[in-house]
Amino acid sequence: MLIIIIVFFMIIAKAILIPLLVSGYIAMLLTSSCNRLERRKIPRSFSAFICLLIFTLVIGGVLLFIYLQVRGFTNDLGDTLGNRINGFVIEANKWSKVHLGFDLGMPHGFEVEKAVEMVGPEDITPTQLIFQTINTLGNIILLPVFIFFLLIYRDHLAVFVTKVFHRQNNNFLLDKLTSIRKIVHAYMLGAGKVMLILAVLNTAVLFALGIKHAIFFGVLAGMLNIIPYLGPTLGSVLPFIFALITKDSLFYPFAVVIAFTIIQIIESTFLTPKITGSNVNLNALITFVGLLIGGAIWGIIGMILIIPSIAILKKLFELSPATQPYAYLFGEEDNNWFKRRSRSPRKHQRKRQEKKEAQAKEAIENEVPE
Repeated sequence: MLIIIIVFFMIIAKAILIPLLVSGYIAMLLTSSCNRLERRKIPRSFSAFICLLIFTLVIGGVLLFIYLQVRGFTNDLGDTLGNRINGFVIEANKWSKVHLGFDLGMPHGFEVEKAVEMVGPEDITPTQLIFQTINTLGNIILLPVFIFFLLIYRDHLAVFVTKVFHRQNNNFLLDKLTSIRKIVHAYMLGAGKVMLILAVLNTAVLFALGIKHAIFFGVLAGMLNIIPYLGPTLGSVLPFIFALITKDSLFYPFAVVIAFTIIQIIESTFLTPKITGSNVNLNALITFVGLLIGGAIWGIIGMILIIPSIAILKKLFELSPATQPYAYLFGEEDNNWFKRRSRSPRKHQRKRQEKKEAQAKEAIENEVPE
């Protein structure tokens, strides 16, 4: 019942919980920088403002860079590239209708109006569109406000936690809160480094293959890597289709897929374990189920937020012996558990036998003659 109530509350309060949770993670990321400024005798409110301003400028620069790349890509779509895409779509529609008996519904090429109808709602009025735009802008404005207040009142919230769990030792609770913040900080910072490295590698591969808009596709694939399992696949599909349309040889699209696959193998076996480490030590099953649940509740943003959220839950479950089995369920598999379990009865039995023999020997030695 508690799980049902929590999920229902997450769906109903989505408009408030998403910016609050995103702001909380960003505040955890900026806390260490605020602490450094405060150690230099800078007031907390001013240090929070400086960190928030620098973070906003960095994010604004990244968004501006993405906008320029998307703008260049869309400009090419209106020229010869658009005609080639339409020709490819027409041929694909004919092939699907002849060989599979399935009509894609695009006999005259790719039509933007039909794509908008498929993606967007059918009966949306201008008033509803205005209100949706206002809600989106409101959520964007809420983010810096939440981040600023969370940075200012972070000690206040920590004291609140100690008062709620007053039976626990305060130092123990504060250490656990600090460890949770460090986990989120290390995960977000490590994920950012991995995304940057992947963006550089993907862009270099696309440049080497002569694919147009290599920066756009490389950066997009690197950013999509933040969604485990699904993101890398989506990041390689777009340049594959683009190379298939724009190049005359099949070598280029398949070279894109092979190169991106090799990069993902390097990322999963070397980059992520080396940079992120064991901060988010979740098994693949829980991660995949969490992605499905997060996507079903909050969409794409839920798939991004669910991984650090599960990592925090795992850390909280480790605090109490009653919830430690759930922490183990979220973590990696212990392959030696059954070996230790099979050996332990014989080991305990041998110890008990040795203890009985020692007690019998001691009783014989201490026996008083009549």
